[in-house]
Amino acid sequence: MKIREMEYGEIETVRNLRLESYQEYEQFVSKEHWAVLKNTLISDNDLKNNAKIYIAELDGQIAGSVVLFPASIKAYEWNENIQDYPEVRMLSVKPMIRSKGIGGALVEHCIKVSKEENNSHIGLHTASFMTKAISLYESKGFERLPELDLEPMNDGIIVKAFIMDLKRDSK
Repeated sequence: MKIREMEYGEIETVRNLRLESYQEYEQFVSKEHWAVLKNTLISDNDLKNNAKIYIAELDGQIAGSVVLFPASIKAYEWNENIQDYPEVRMLSVKPMIRSKGIGGALVEHCIKVSKEENNSHIGLHTASFMTKAISLYESKGFERLPELDLEPMNDGIIVKAFIMDLKRDSK
């Protein structure tokens, strides 16, 4: 597996991968919520603000992707909060090849980059129904930060906040 920064011409492949990866969650949300999530996955917000998109290549194919938003920018179109640390967003792995460590490797890459940039913390948000993702993040050393939880659609679906102290020894 090789992790590298996405080339601009690969954005459509990455967006399609995101949609394929998140499709299983459509059943957990209303049509309105799914429309907002889907729009977020294909929006160009990740091409702005110096965000970096990393991809995992497996056998010459894009197998996964993640976006690392830098500190001190608005990472979410629907929220005005600005964190003083980078945020991991839109982690995606092709459904047919999950459980091969691709998602974990992408998260570890974001942690490594954030440390190299001398950030003190790295954060992320993930929906409460994304239990496998939550397990992955916790296994990497992320801790809950409930005071930054969001309920973007006021529909009972909580987007849970997590943070990792990069100055402390982490997994």
